[in-house]
Amino acid sequence: MDVQRTVEEVPATDRSDFVESALSSTEPLILRGLVADWPVVREAGRSNADLVSYLGNFYQGKPVSTFVGAPEIEGRFFYNESLTGFNFHQVDSNLTQVLAKLLENGDAEQPLSLYIGSTAVDGWLPGFRVENDLALPAADPVVSIWIGNRSRVAAHFDFPDNLACCVAGERRFTLFPPEELSNLYPGPLDLTPAGQQISLVDFSRPDFDAHPKFAQALECAQVAELAPGDALFMPSMWWHHVEALDDLNVLVNYWMTGTPEFLGSPADALTHAIMAIKDLPPQQRQAWREHFQYYVFGDARQRLGNIPEPVRGRLGEIDEQVARSLRAELLNRLNR
Repeated sequence: MDVQRTVEEVPATDRSDFVESALSSTEPLILRGLVADWPVVREAGRSNADLVSYLGNFYQGKPVSTFVGAPEIEGRFFYNESLTGFNFHQVDSNLTQVLAKLLENGDAEQPLSLYIGSTAVDGWLPGFRVENDLALPAADPVVSIWIGNRSRVAAHFDFPDNLACCVAGERRFTLFPPEELSNLYPGPLDLTPAGQQISLVDFSRPDFDAHPKFAQALECAQVAELAPGDALFMPSMWWHHVEALDDLNVLVNYWMTGTPEFLGSPADALTHAIMAIKDLPPQQRQAWREHFQYYVFGDARQRLGNIPEPVRGRLGEIDEQVARSLRAELLNRLNR
């Protein structure tokens, strides 16, 4: 797979002003050296054993969810051939034992594929962020750690903005803007490896007969290769395929949502629309498309121009009180 365009990169020299401006970007950005001074990055630079020892200092024994795959999957955590299940199994493990297994696997010709994804740092490694953290303008970001050996995580998107900090091992991200959705062949919504739909394209061996539009997606693709200490900012809804390239890889990421939590999840609205609109007759679906364009995606000035502000209701600004009222109305209707 040949990607011609590299994500724009900038040196993270003035951390305070720079990070705030970078996080407002509508395009991905590589932030070279942003977390190079973190103690965990320095320990990883010494050796994998030093990194494991450092992480172990914070671990309190809480079981951690781990994906385990046979050597044959070559780190590609994915579906089985019929898409009725997965090519890995998930177990609750002791992090100390998983880290020891990763060190042991480093010498194996065909190691097990091990992957700990999206684990809350504060819950599993209390105190880690005292020494390894960023002061971000976002209020209360969700901070997670990802640990494993060589892996390939299928392209997917996140609703929040994402700042991914490479701590140990090298990583390669291949990114696509949100409008490439149909060219990436997303899989099932009901059965997903980790809660989010993923692209069905094998990026290492793309089948252009089965997925011909993927060639169009590649024309928009950007690649980011990160060394330890580097970070990558990915705006909301950008698709990203992630490859961990070394025997032991660690990444810490910050998810940041710029909208209030009381507004709810857009994915819930999509689920309701699939239920209520997807199977309507074509003429009715087109009519509802016009309604969504007018009330949701269209020009607010046009939508509100003829309605006095005191009676705009849900068409006006939605604060927490209005959101609570709308949620109660929806629940009442859905429970009939």
